[in-house]
Amino acid sequence: MQPNPVMEKLGLAPTDRAVIIHADDIGMCQASLTAWADLVDFGLVSSAATMVPCPWFPAVAACCREHPDVDLGVHLTLTSEWDVYRWRPLSTCDPASGLLDDEGYFPRRAEPVQERADVEAVQREIQAQLERALAAGIDVTHIDSHMGTVLHPRFALGYVQLALQHRLPFIMVRLDEAGYREMGMDEAGAAFAVQLVAQLEAQGVPIFDHITMLPLDQPTDQIDVAKKMFDELPPGLSNLIIHPSADTPELRAITPDWPSRVAHYRAFTSEELRAHIRDSGVHVIGYRALRDLMRREQ
Repeated sequence: MQPNPVMEKLGLAPTDRAVIIHADDIGMCQASLTAWADLVDFGLVSSAATMVPCPWFPAVAACCREHPDVDLGVHLTLTSEWDVYRWRPLSTCDPASGLLDDEGYFPRRAEPVQERADVEAVQREIQAQLERALAAGIDVTHIDSHMGTVLHPRFALGYVQLALQHRLPFIMVRLDEAGYREMGMDEAGAAFAVQLVAQLEAQGVPIFDHITMLPLDQPTDQIDVAKKMFDELPPGLSNLIIHPSADTPELRAITPDWPSRVAHYRAFTSEELRAHIRDSGVHVIGYRALRDLMRREQ
């Protein structure tokens, strides 16, 4: 593929490595908010995204109003995956929308939403979540997708349109047709994705070369795992996703992967990891830089 045009706009060479260190699931619970506040102070994580339908979103919004320069996006949420800690849509309570399970919450997995949800209902819901964040005083820097649900071909164009409507960058990866087919797209879908990326980049929309995630099934040695991931980052624009949380009784009651979430938090408040990233030559940026580039061009 051709070099990513956003690299030159950032003042970098095509062979440079740029990465957003991105904290997901902020506001899912109190432990995620505590971790995020500490990570903002520590300064290693460069961006985050909040789950607007979740119980601790109002506290996230209050924190943003106190610190308006934080780099925070909206983690568009169409699923509620835990057994005893759930959340509902903002825009509807109608089961016909396909956005509710038998208990009246978002479904636990992405597949039921992707298979059965009404496309217009999904669009209304993701619009409502973004508008709620903006109305709460958050200077939203981007949008992305919880559990990848809204990236499904049925909803993806609406997701892109929402981002363009508000002139926000979003998570999408630039690949050739073979790369998209490896992701599970059929031939027509892969060809359309290549064409769409070309059109978006021509409009000045930044698209990622690589998306990677710190594992949630490996609670030990996360500093070493993260070091290896930074060492192996390829040239171009990458998004590294982590799921940090403080160790609280609430978190332990919510999710069985709590040890990994706590390990993410501890790794990215580590001076050892900070020094490694500084010495790696990787350029750490935030979504705000991409948003500003995009808005200047549009």
